[in-house]
Amino acid sequence: MKLAIGCDEAAYALKVEIMKHLDEIGVEYKDFGADKGEIVLYPDVAKTVAEAVAAGEFERGILVCGTGIGMAITANKVPGIRAAVCHDPFSTERSRKSNNAQIMCMGERVIGVELAKYLVDIWLKCDFAGGGSTPKVERIMEVERSYHK
Repeated sequence: MKLAIGCDEAAYALKVEIMKHLDEIGVEYKDFGADKGEIVLYPDVAKTVAEAVAAGEFERGILVCGTGIGMAITANKVPGIRAAVCHDPFSTERSRKSNNAQIMCMGERVIGVELAKYLVDIWLKCDFAGGGSTPKVERIMEVERSYHK
């Protein structure tokens, strides 16, 4: 699996720890910024990562900012993307199994490093369950397409 990862300046430290963890578990990724000391608008990073995932360049993405909320809102504006804020194990699992989210979003000001790494592990191991969730995800995509005519 190849991931796209990005952050704003509020979450640079968490992104670095997540990248170290990805290196340790052997997951390939590309860093889309921000770099240390770089001030960026998180919507710009979220858009870049979400577009790369939507284009099929990466299977999934990880976005981190202060809360994860702004990154998720922005990433979800990119057609075809389902991004979820993941701050606890159950929601993280369900974001994949029930919603087939391709992007997980976390907040450095909300969770600690060890929890973030644990959530990344959960998220990477989970696949879309299909079944009863399939028509719901299909309907999400229908709603999206209805606004992009």
